[in-house]
This record gives sequence, C-alpha cells and structure tokens, in this order.
Amino acid sequence: MEDKLITCNHCGSDMCYALPLNETAWTYNCPGCGFYSNDLLKDGEYDVEAFEETMPELYKDIKYVDEEGKVWYPTVLQTEEGVVFVDGVSKDNWGWGAIKNIPLTDKDKEVYVKEGKEVPPYKSDSKSLKHFGKFGFLEALNYINII
Repeated sequence: MEDKLITCNHCGSDMCYALPLNETAWTYNCPGCGFYSNDLLKDGEYDVEAFEETMPELYKDIKYVDEEGKVWYPTVLQTEEGVVFVDGVSKDNWGWGAIKNIPLTDKDKEVYVKEGKEVPPYKSDSKSLKHFGKFGFLEALNYINII
C-alpha cells in the first residue's frame, strides 16, 4: 500500500494525505483543514472517551464525525521551527494559532542545568504568537516555515 492524496471527508479538500496504518487501515492528515483521522477511530467502535482523556476541551468540542463514522480531530504540529495549534475559547470562537521557536539564551540554559533537566534546543517565543482563522491552518504552517 502506497501513500496517496484523497478528498478529505472533513473539509472536501483534495490535499488530504492518506498513509497506510496497517494492511487494512489508513491514517488521514489534511493540511487543507488541519484535521486528522484514521480508519480505526470510528465513533461507537473505538474507545473515543479514553482517546480524548488528555485532550483540551476545545479539541473535543470541535472534533468532526464523518458519514463513515470516522472521528476527525484538529492537529497539533510541533517542530523545531514552532508550534501550530487550535486557539480559542469555544467551538464557535476558535482558529489556528502559531508560535515560532527561538534558540535558548545562555541564561535560559543555566536554569535547566541548575534544575538538573535536559536542555532543549529551543523555546517558544510568546511574542511571535499569531492568530489565524478556522481555515488558516496552511497559513499557520507557512508562518512557522513548515511549508
């Protein structure tokens, strides 16, 4: 089974990336809407409650169940360049947020060393937080130089 592009069941984009999960199931990631799913995440067939246990309430509120019963969740993408995430207060008032990462200063590194913690290569720059609308996932990826 090879990776392929399909039409997204959540937003209708033709950019949904399908990857084989196993011999019979696929996982779906759509940069058009920023949501993901797979053939095992079926409403009523999968323990969605356990899967959602550690998710923020907003992520649970804006999940989408398609006609096939697949549950779609918003993506959180964290790379060395930055983080893209859902940002908002309710299912009616949300969009995508993005924060760029910057290198740690020597002072930052000292704090980790004093606390006996592993020193990360970068930190989030809260001043770089930028908000995008519900359909701004690609713009958010572009903002942190993922695409």
